[in-house]
Amino acid sequence: MRQLSVLTAVAAVALAWSAAASAALRDETELAQRHAPVVRLVEQTEECGPGEPYVPLDVELLFDEPTVALRGPWNAVDLVKIGPTAGDLAQLYEYHLDFPGNALRPGCDYERWARHLGQARNPMVYAHVATEPGRPGMLALQYWLFYAYNDWNNLHEGDWEMIQLVFAVGSARDALSRNPVEVGYSQHEGAERAEWDDEKLELVDGRRPVVYPAAGSHANFFDEALFVGTSGEQGVGCDDTREPHVELKPAVRTISSNPADARAAFPWITFEGRWGELQEAFYNGPTGPNMKRQWTEPISWSDEWRDRSYAVPTAGLFGTGATDFFCSAVAKGSSGLIRLLRSPEVVLLAIAVLLAILLFAIERATWTPVASLRIARRRHWGQLLSASGGMYIRRLPLFLGIGVLLIPIALLTALVQSLVVGAFGLAGVDADGEMAGALALFLLVIGTTLTLVGFALVQAATACALVEIDKGGSIGPVEAYRRALSRIRPLLAALGLAVAVWVALTATGILLPVAIWFAVRWALFAQVVELENRSTIDALRRSAQLVRGHWLRVASLVGLGAVLALGAGPLVGALLILLTNAPLPLLNVVAGVIYSIAVPFVAITTTYVYMDARTRVELKPTEELHELPAEIQLSG
Repeated sequence: MRQLSVLTAVAAVALAWSAAASAALRDETELAQRHAPVVRLVEQTEECGPGEPYVPLDVELLFDEPTVALRGPWNAVDLVKIGPTAGDLAQLYEYHLDFPGNALRPGCDYERWARHLGQARNPMVYAHVATEPGRPGMLALQYWLFYAYNDWNNLHEGDWEMIQLVFAVGSARDALSRNPVEVGYSQHEGAERAEWDDEKLELVDGRRPVVYPAAGSHANFFDEALFVGTSGEQGVGCDDTREPHVELKPAVRTISSNPADARAAFPWITFEGRWGELQEAFYNGPTGPNMKRQWTEPISWSDEWRDRSYAVPTAGLFGTGATDFFCSAVAKGSSGLIRLLRSPEVVLLAIAVLLAILLFAIERATWTPVASLRIARRRHWGQLLSASGGMYIRRLPLFLGIGVLLIPIALLTALVQSLVVGAFGLAGVDADGEMAGALALFLLVIGTTLTLVGFALVQAATACALVEIDKGGSIGPVEAYRRALSRIRPLLAALGLAVAVWVALTATGILLPVAIWFAVRWALFAQVVELENRSTIDALRRSAQLVRGHWLRVASLVGLGAVLALGAGPLVGALLILLTNAPLPLLNVVAGVIYSIAVPFVAITTTYVYMDARTRVELKPTEELHELPAEIQLSG
């Protein structure tokens, strides 16, 4: 009798638990249907043409499908099964699905295969309600979208994306009587947020968020524009969500928040492998929703969302040539990496040939005697570098002091940019979409302008310091800048004119080689202004005269030096990111300090190049270079 009572009690508890679970799933399903997203894809007007050919796919179409293989573990060749079922995937680790095609050579294969699956007739999203231990009173409603192929810079089979609505309640039932407090759209490694009443969030029927997946990448955005990303979170490259669009209202399937019920209804949700073929690095197929942090920590993940994405204004004096060039450059860089993965021997051979040429040039160059003093003379290519290095090392405190100016300029840049952003907010300007892109462009102009002013001042102060040192005098950083500032008006005027011409040419895209040519011809204008007392136009004309006939020489010494100086800080910062856990603000400071150390060396090299070019123009080369004669007298 007692045993029967125990069994009855257990049965009653089980029945009550089952009823509660069913009620919870009904609430979750109702909530998911209420806020089901509206998806606006970039329309594809012709087969295999531009636009978005893939729609959010019902993953059930992959199972029992003879064109899909289950492979692994750990490698791309071991075949487990053709046409696996959802149950075959349950709890597998380090296996992967393999679709028909080569992710690095897609052609039109995946597009045709997706049509074969019937994706257009079965658009689907998967809803999941999630809470997080330690974050009570908050609930996330997630919609997961699966695409057959990611046709962006990082090509790969399969693509899981998602959006998340956050409620300030603890259960789906309570959420039915509330609006979400914020929404997050996944974008590459990060996400962008919007408050529920934010103007950038478009709603259908007052409760269904509209999402604009970018063509190819499927990164989700709040509006239509050409978005530019320069980080892992934003994606490096361009995301295009511009019209025309095809509007979809996918069906919704709800995955229970109860793990046991979820496993029973959707066995594939426990799959820990990859939803696409194995490839190198970021060309790998993605892992599924259950392997993402937001599946178990949705609220903590939402704390890291960005407030905006940066879109490029679609009109302007020079059109979108510069942006198109950037987007194309990133895409071509990705194509180059793909070629490396396909044919590493060929690429490595090309690198070896380039290194051999470089080593040959270094070996053939004349480096000695160094003779850093008596600067107004002709020198060989190698001697210019060795003389610059010798001067930099012997007068290190002086040139570090000159370079220190770049640190307050960097701080001033950050302050001005911060004030501009704050002013936009106080003025009530919506800094999203294209306005965010315009703001980002404006901030870039501010930062670039101040950086170039600092660079020109360092060049001028260094030239003044070298002349005084050559006379046998004593000079410090403050005195060097005092002398340089006496010619500040023609210096800045020449800089402004040179930059304006350079920007105008690069904005067209196709005239970028011409812009580079002019940049090298005018590379010596700061030294000309300071040491020859030339006016603005005359300084640029004189620099071009000095460079004429020696363009490659000047480009290799000054241009390469400037590129290395600009790249040294970010390169060290990137290495520190890979090798340490230091905070990003600290790494940015390190990069700035390295830049301030490197730029004076570039300025020294530029001044030696100027002196070499000036002697070659003003005097006939009647003496042997290895004797290092002082060929011209400096005055003023």
